[in-house]
Amino acid sequence: MSDRTADQGEGTRAVRAGLPEAVKNEPTLPGPAFAAHFHLPGEVDGPYTYGRDTNPSWSLLERAIGELEAPGQDGVETLVFASGMAAVSAVLFSQLRAGDTVVLPGDGYQVLPLIRAQLEAYGIAVRTAPTGGDAQLDVLDGARLLWIESPSNPGLDVCDIRRLVEAAHARGALVAVDNTLATPLGQRPLELGADFSVASGTKQLTGHGDVLLGYVTGREGGPMDAVRRWRKIVGAIAGPMEAWLAHRSIATLQMRVDRQNATALVLAQALRQRPEVTGLRYPGLPDDPSHKIASQQMRRYGCVVSFTLPTRTRADRFLDALRLVDDATSFGGVRSTAERRRRWGGDDVPEGFVRFSVGAEDPDDLVADVLRALDESVD
Repeated sequence: MSDRTADQGEGTRAVRAGLPEAVKNEPTLPGPAFAAHFHLPGEVDGPYTYGRDTNPSWSLLERAIGELEAPGQDGVETLVFASGMAAVSAVLFSQLRAGDTVVLPGDGYQVLPLIRAQLEAYGIAVRTAPTGGDAQLDVLDGARLLWIESPSNPGLDVCDIRRLVEAAHARGALVAVDNTLATPLGQRPLELGADFSVASGTKQLTGHGDVLLGYVTGREGGPMDAVRRWRKIVGAIAGPMEAWLAHRSIATLQMRVDRQNATALVLAQALRQRPEVTGLRYPGLPDDPSHKIASQQMRRYGCVVSFTLPTRTRADRFLDALRLVDDATSFGGVRSTAERRRRWGGDDVPEGFVRFSVGAEDPDDLVADVLRALDESVD
């Protein structure tokens, strides 16, 4: 990893992350390397041999993400995957064996229950506890791996990552942190002691809603070797075009994150004034239950705001009335999206619960649209 990244500002780092050394008459960021195989005469050596193992477009993107997740740190590597769930699965299934125990968040991403069922089918014991209040501490004994999701999706609870990491390591457990909601510009799990930082690059990292991608960043050694081996076996690899698009998008990450996070706070403050809005959560609000610990470990609080409207019907009418916001799943894009999460059936939230992902629209326009939609959705 380049020493230059340690003391650069985040905007500079994002713009230049992972770029190769300049070569006269060559592009600054080389185009996608479309190759299933590479010239390989004689003995098998060199960085590129077969398209399921390595690809130049991956290499540049992996270096770029590593420079954001662990700037200036040596001995850290990143592996990219076809999706966030491919990255999540790679860590869990490469580190755990029959008879092991894993601790998952009970309020995490809605696909985790499917993961739990598969882990248990393989003879792995699964314990769960909520993110808030560091409740996972109570079920750590004997665990091989602790999985943290902070902020949690969609409830936006935050736990003390340093505290949980220290407790897990004291018990001999590895720690993985899902960093999707925060992004590397919001928090750096490896600096907080975690063994793995895992994320869906589909979300705010790439930010345009047109790429499926995941990644795992960790320190070089046995655990990351196992993750790499899992990727080779399963073949859950990113396409070269997706890798190139992701790398291109990272250049604007700091600008997008700063705009979206600032607008998310403005929106949350506006929603706080509405009597029909309950359960409002945004870690950046000074009175949010997670704000104190979030302010100690996060540099930015994310672009997602969650809240509850009185009924399912009211929430549906609200979403239908929005003009600048798409009713869509996922989050982190430059165009604002919102959805009623219970429609998927996997989240333990009220029927009127809305997850709102703030985009890059002008704050005044977005807030006005939301307030108007709230007014028009009244019974």
